[in-house]
Amino acid sequence: MIVESAAPADLDHLLAFREEAAGWLTALGSDQWARPYPADKLLATIEAGTVFMLRDGSQTVGTITLTPDAEDGLWTPSELREPARYVNKLTVSRAYAGRDIGGRLLNWAGTRAASQGARWLRLDAWTTNERLQRYYVDHGFRHVRTVREGGAVNGGPRVSGWIAQRPAVAAAHGFEDSTVVGEGETLGSRR
Repeated sequence: MIVESAAPADLDHLLAFREEAAGWLTALGSDQWARPYPADKLLATIEAGTVFMLRDGSQTVGTITLTPDAEDGLWTPSELREPARYVNKLTVSRAYAGRDIGGRLLNWAGTRAASQGARWLRLDAWTTNERLQRYYVDHGFRHVRTVREGGAVNGGPRVSGWIAQRPAVAAAHGFEDSTVVGEGETLGSRR
């Protein structure tokens, strides 16, 4: 399997991935991702070079967004001064479920973050999705705190305020990496 940078042509596929994941989450009793994600915002993240696709031949297996930018209101000023990368929108096709693809994508993200000088790999998760929170803890993340206020609408409750981090270090993931790290250089690693 190979990790590639997403292209604008991947937008429809990414939106379909999001719908598939939302349906699965709803079946589990979670309201996570119940609202459709705005296509223009997703396209902007693709164009910013922060969205990555995992492919198995012609099949798209998963996606992860890895950015140097933290979501507003989650991390303290002191924490924001520490070099970090932030994981968002980790999604794996249900056809590939149960193979720890998500865990391996997190390892890929940690490897990439470390190569970019980050100390931490950080994320925020749905505040009420305890199953997802356990998943991240099981994959080496340490819960930092849960931010409940400061949501996008009138400073109300935040729905994705469970925050966690783990050290950004190179870790085995087993993927070929064809993404650009900087100045045209690819990681090109299979760890």
